[in-house]
Amino acid sequence: MNKKPLIVAALTTAVLAGCNSTPEKKIIQKADAEYQWLEEVEGKAALDWVNQQNEVAFAQLKSSTVYKESVKETLTLLNSNDRIAYATQYGDYLYNFWTDKDNQRGIYRRTTLEQYQTANPKWETILDVDALAKEDGQSWVYKGMNCLYPNYNRCLVKLSPGGTDAVVVREFDISKKAFVEGGFELAESKSDISWRDENSVFVGTDFGPGSMTDSGYPAIVKIWERGTPLSSAQKVYQSEKSSVAASGYSMRSGDTTVDVIYDATSFYSSKVFVLDNGKKVQLPIPKDAGLSAFLNDELFIKLKSPWTVNGQTFTQGSVIHAPLTAILKGNAQYKTLIASSDSLSISSIRTTKSALLVTVLDNVKSKVLRFTKSQGSWNSNPVNIDDKGSISVFNTNELSDDFFLNYTSFLKPSTLYKVDGNSGKLTQLKAQKSQFNSDDLVTEQFWATSKDGTKVPYFAIMKKDIDLNGKNPTLLYGYGGFEVSLKPSYSATLGKNWLEKGGVYILSNIRGGGEFGPRWHQAALKTNRHKAYEDFEAIAQDLIDRKITSPDHLGIQGGSNGGLLMGAAFTRRPDLYNAVVCQVPLLDMKRYTKLLAGASWAAEYGDPDKPEMWDYIKTYSPFHNLDAETDYPKVFFTTSTKDDRVHPAHARKMVAKMQDLGHDVYYFENMEGGHAGAADNTQKAEMYSLIYSYLWQQLN
Repeated sequence: MNKKPLIVAALTTAVLAGCNSTPEKKIIQKADAEYQWLEEVEGKAALDWVNQQNEVAFAQLKSSTVYKESVKETLTLLNSNDRIAYATQYGDYLYNFWTDKDNQRGIYRRTTLEQYQTANPKWETILDVDALAKEDGQSWVYKGMNCLYPNYNRCLVKLSPGGTDAVVVREFDISKKAFVEGGFELAESKSDISWRDENSVFVGTDFGPGSMTDSGYPAIVKIWERGTPLSSAQKVYQSEKSSVAASGYSMRSGDTTVDVIYDATSFYSSKVFVLDNGKKVQLPIPKDAGLSAFLNDELFIKLKSPWTVNGQTFTQGSVIHAPLTAILKGNAQYKTLIASSDSLSISSIRTTKSALLVTVLDNVKSKVLRFTKSQGSWNSNPVNIDDKGSISVFNTNELSDDFFLNYTSFLKPSTLYKVDGNSGKLTQLKAQKSQFNSDDLVTEQFWATSKDGTKVPYFAIMKKDIDLNGKNPTLLYGYGGFEVSLKPSYSATLGKNWLEKGGVYILSNIRGGGEFGPRWHQAALKTNRHKAYEDFEAIAQDLIDRKITSPDHLGIQGGSNGGLLMGAAFTRRPDLYNAVVCQVPLLDMKRYTKLLAGASWAAEYGDPDKPEMWDYIKTYSPFHNLDAETDYPKVFFTTSTKDDRVHPAHARKMVAKMQDLGHDVYYFENMEGGHAGAADNTQKAEMYSLIYSYLWQQLN
């Protein structure tokens, strides 16, 4: 798209005989505060406006052949029985949550390891969420189940009405397949609850005025004993209102159990306490360090900043360890388990009975290292598997050194392995069938040069014989925030609706993410936010320079923080793109801390109530950088009424303002779905199909 003045008045004189005058474009200038009525999530006027916007989008996008074909194919893919049923072992059973055309809200089920290794395991249904929703007259969305070690028969089930982050909690008896009468139960709230033992839990919830943080999460942690009213639970901790959240939990290592209080003082800082005979003892560790694992009575800590302690200096991004008892006494002599480098970052750490499984990214390619202790030292061996895709470790527990490992890439469907904890041998358990034709596709990793000279990687998936003529429909995806890493993964929906039909897909690894550890994330924090946007623009320009695509055929997509990236992208450089899919976005950066969970993100973006910070934020806040004279691409905004994390008013107000300024946009707000945007497979299929209908309309 080219930046040019919009014609706002009709021509009064015909230049050539028979020419018609250009119709006047109506432009309405309003104060930003005049859009705040759209912040009333379920207000009648706001929902009437939403329904009108939805009808316009549906009329245009659902009528296309692309939509009609996509919605059928996508729903078939989402409901396919060829998907891998990922399962986690608790006790003697492996448990899985499954959705399909007959179980739209899902069933929680189990089988034995012997059965799981067969082609068609026999599953036993434990909880039918569709049946429960019908019985309760609620649109339940399953949000997880926390079961009590070591027997795992008692569980705390989380259910959300419509997909919100706020949940109802009920205690469930696995053996009886029934909710426990008089058991632990919490009303709808953004609660935190975890088992302490069979008869008590740590609980944080809305206890009344003053019990929640400014971010809308629990500020108070209590111990709640079975058979007693919640009102009598014993308070053990209360955070400041300015904290993000406080919680309590137990961590185990062999026969040792340690009760922990965690106060997230910001998104990237915390105070951690151990409860010792009723006393809270704070761990003397850096406020931005994170607890990664507890094994053999040693605590493993990931550093986000360099740290000098007891005469030793440890580098940013390293994982260090010491006995917990020594840490509590303040005389720990830490050792380095693994250090990061310019190319290598630590993604996650999982524990088995006696080993640590460390997943790392090396230039955004996954590896798994298995650490075992011998003669007082931790030594590592790599798990022998292809490193060209993404590797994830799961189904680890305290009773075995065996574990599951999943491998996937852009063009290779997921393969699930069981890894022998002693020999390291991999045994294939499941392999997903190919869902689209990838024989003529190739994956490349390129590097773009950002404005400040930083090299920024991205992946390109395209035809092997692609014609480099600048005309290829190309979708560039980005996030760039909260230390989230974007890694290769197989998407049947993307493959069938985009790649198979000739589209090019680009996955960007811009600063703000975690692909190269804390330094990569911190490089785009607060007053360096523009670095992420410059990286994204550099990749777009690199695609154009390589003649993979051109502005008329380049679309971009992102959600949540990635939605903010989209808003900044098309307001900063509207000339680069012809399609923008902006999902569940932040856009009004002046008021984001006042809307739902927004206060918790001040550590990422800065506090707009501080004048010096707002002076910077307003340079990129999408809502505040709109004007009537810029030719923007026709943006497609999506959000959810039930999103209680990122307020739907961000998208609502942006759309209303753009329309008032004379710009044409699409808007779709799903009435369910929460921050995920959809509550079940049918809703997902419809949402994805609207997006692909839009993309092919704009970019083909």
